[in-house]
Amino acid sequence: MEKTLKEYIEGRIIPMYDGFDAGHGREHVNAVVTEALRLAGFYDVDEDMVYTAAAYHDTGLCVDRKTHHLESGRIIREDRELGRWFTREQIEVIAQAAEDHRASSDHEPRTIYGKIIAEADRQIIPESIILRTVQYGFKHYPELDKEGHWRRTCEHMAEKYDEGGYLKLWIPESRNADGLAALRAIIHDKSRLRAMFEAAYSNSVKSQGL
Repeated sequence: MEKTLKEYIEGRIIPMYDGFDAGHGREHVNAVVTEALRLAGFYDVDEDMVYTAAAYHDTGLCVDRKTHHLESGRIIREDRELGRWFTREQIEVIAQAAEDHRASSDHEPRTIYGKIIAEADRQIIPESIILRTVQYGFKHYPELDKEGHWRRTCEHMAEKYDEGGYLKLWIPESRNADGLAALRAIIHDKSRLRAMFEAAYSNSVKSQGL
């Protein structure tokens, strides 16, 4: 029996996320896929293309964190198996959607597919955002002490999520506007932010077995 697109992605692509940091693991990619397909229902798009772009969007982390979005696009273009289900033109659109998903991108996503993946990737749930920030710090800045992680968390929250931050929302049907407003209220309430940081830090210490 010929393998389906879903079988291929679930067997070969999703398992790649098991090797990434806790904030970009299998739970993250599955959440992005689910939200991307929900948002796709509001637009005239190919759901298989949306599904594929969402599944591949962070695969470039296996190469490099800083340019992972570009590496994800390269991985899509070089995956010959995708030619079984998509034309070259469709694969290019999928690759561009993965490249355009990054919140710090200096340009608007080039297609509706890119906007859907970028929006689905945001997942602005304050508790999850703060936990992922601390988990990322544990993995990439192991030399920091607790107060160092606190300062880094505050800086990241301000730079990315506060008014004037680099994160942009693209799809009006997403739930992220409410989530962003809630997160900004927390950012502006340092005692509340500190309490949530403490919980995330404790969780991260336990998960690391420290």
